[in-house]
Amino acid sequence: MSALVLIELLNNQVSANSRAAVTAAKQLTDEVDALVITNNQNDADSVALVDGIGAVKLILDDSLKHASSEVSSKLVSDIMDGYHYLVAGSSTFSKNIVPRVGALLDVQPISDVSEIKSSNTFVRPLYAGNIMATVESMDSTILLTVRATSFEHAGDGESAPIEIITTNIPNSDSTFVSIQESKSERPDLTTAERIVSGGRGLGSKENFTIIENLADKLGAAVGASRAAVDAGFISNDYQVGQTGKVVAPKVYIAVGISGAIQHLAGMKDSQVIVAINNDPDAPMCRMADLVWQVDLFEAIDEMLKA
Repeated sequence: MSALVLIELLNNQVSANSRAAVTAAKQLTDEVDALVITNNQNDADSVALVDGIGAVKLILDDSLKHASSEVSSKLVSDIMDGYHYLVAGSSTFSKNIVPRVGALLDVQPISDVSEIKSSNTFVRPLYAGNIMATVESMDSTILLTVRATSFEHAGDGESAPIEIITTNIPNSDSTFVSIQESKSERPDLTTAERIVSGGRGLGSKENFTIIENLADKLGAAVGASRAAVDAGFISNDYQVGQTGKVVAPKVYIAVGISGAIQHLAGMKDSQVIVAINNDPDAPMCRMADLVWQVDLFEAIDEMLKA
């Protein structure tokens, strides 16, 4: 039984989500290939170096620079003949493609897998992580998305062979217009070792800048609760939680975050959780390893001075 890993590229490099997917695939089988859909043949070079990859299957065409999810899913489903597993990191990239592949192949994808029990049995969270469900698949083809925080990220090794796949590129009814993304010199939120997150308790967009100042002092990424995002304090790129980004840093500092169940689901795997909150009964405080029960502005001011 072989596995195909759907590769997500970020700035022409293999994403952390895809590296975790390679590790997960290796737990299922020793025969792991990678699939790259791109317009640039050089993109396959970094993928070929990922440890654990047996071969890189490259679908190359000028029209695939910004391939739509409809086109990508059709290409993936066409190449799945001969593979028992399709594995992808859990991200917006895979969530746009894998369910469509499931529809084309008439199988049920299993999303957000956090543990692999056996070749067809997996553990995934339900109800914002309050329940961990053990799911058994009887499908002949198994489609998985895996949480990057639950699996080690595969490193680099010897270069694997690259095979260019010749196939018909489907027509698309959609046209790429533009992409807008926020750029930051801070660590990426999903892979950062330290995160400082702010919540509604900060009171305003202007006050939220103290979170950014503290993060810069600590070399940390900036996060936010949904309440802070909805209030317009910061863009939704920084949202941590069930409907945002799932993180598992070494240190998570929650400032003015009460701890809605959806937020806790996105950061509960952090190694050390520090809550700065004047309400000791807040759900975040009950989960935290350390609680600083003080006015958050005084606390941040002291930390910046220190």
